Amino acid sequence: MIHVLAGGKKTKGEYFWLIEDYRKKCRGPYEFDFTFYEEDKLAAVLEKWPFPQDAFVIIADERGEELSSPDFAQLLQEEFNYSRHVYIVIGGPFGVSQDARDRAHYVWSFGKLVFPHMIARLIVSEQIYRANEIARGSGYHHA
Repeated sequence: MIHVLAGGKKTKGEYFWLIEDYRKKCRGPYEFDFTFYEEDKLAAVLEKWPFPQDAFVIIADERGEELSSPDFAQLLQEEFNYSRHVYIVIGGPFGVSQDARDRAHYVWSFGKLVFPHMIARLIVSEQIYRANEIARGSGYHHA
C-alpha cells in the first residue's frame, strides 16, 4: 500500500476525477490513498516523523533526483519485495524542511519545473498507476 501525504487543501477540482480514476485502477501493493494537510500542519506532522520504522518514505521535491518511470516502478517493487509500506510526501509551495528531506529514504524530483499541488498529485497518481502497469507487464508503458 502506498500512502500519499499532500500539503494543501483537499479539493474536487479539475484533476480530482483523473486522480480518482488512477487510484481505482491500482491493485495489490500499488493501491494508494491520500491524506491532506494544510501546509503549516504538514510541516508539524513531518517534524514528528509519524512514519512506521519499517516504512519507506519518498519526498517529492524539486531538489531531489529525477527518475524514469521504469526506475520509479523498480524502486517501488524493491520496497514491496521487503513488504514495506511506502509513503510519498508532496510538500507545499516551498517544499519541505531540510530535516524532512534528510530523513527521507528518497527525494524525488519531477524535473526542474515546479507544479501546483493538484498537478503534482496527478503526476504522483499517474506514475503509481504506470508503475503498477509496468509490474503487470501491460502495454500501458511503452519502453
